[in-house]
Amino acid sequence: MSEPIIETSIDIEVAFYEVDPMQIMWHGNYINFMERARCALLEKIGYTYIDMEKDGYGWPVVDVHVKYIRPLQFRQKVRVTARITEYEFGLRLTYTFVDIETGKVTTKAETTQMAVNIKTRETNLVSPRELVEKIEAYRQKLAEGNA
Repeated sequence: MSEPIIETSIDIEVAFYEVDPMQIMWHGNYINFMERARCALLEKIGYTYIDMEKDGYGWPVVDVHVKYIRPLQFRQKVRVTARITEYEFGLRLTYTFVDIETGKVTTKAETTQMAVNIKTRETNLVSPRELVEKIEAYRQKLAEGNA
């Protein structure tokens, strides 16, 4: 049996301030949408950035890949799904942007974050126990049908 998938989706409407003069969403704003989806996913598993900081870790993004398939436009409604694909050696998430009206994929992306000890500024090569335990507990809930 495969591991339960941990993901969540948020719906966003592209705002006027997020587009360029051609009413196409500026490429850097996709990162903002990804961050919003990632925060929703961390909230879902019960381990937010505030919890991470309390445990003594910052989680900077160390790698980003974005594949722009179809441009997002002003007032377009999009569903952004974030999925955890790795958590033992950093936190890797994939993102899929889907136009809510047409169901077409507009963007695919991936981010990688590494835990950094806030006091020493040293990067951890493995994820802190606290993150691993939260994800495994959430996976157990999913397997039992309680999430």
